[in-house]
Amino acid sequence: MPLVEIDRNRCKGCELCVLACPQSVLSMSRKINVRGYFPAEVAEPFRCIGCTMCALTCPDVAIEIRVHGAQYAFFES
Repeated sequence: MPLVEIDRNRCKGCELCVLACPQSVLSMSRKINVRGYFPAEVAEPFRCIGCTMCALTCPDVAIEIRVHGAQYAFFES
């Protein structure tokens, strides 16, 4: 099963990942992060198909995807 990891303190709450996810895995948190934003969070992890669309659309590089132990690295941070 794919694993979606979101760095809450890096996320600025733009919601692009939520809109990009074809399976509606992500949602916006109701808790504010250290930067004062409502970050994205994994709401339904069992629905994730590992397409990596959320990580590709994140302008803050706050999302990492792991599928079968392999980590996809799209950008260097």
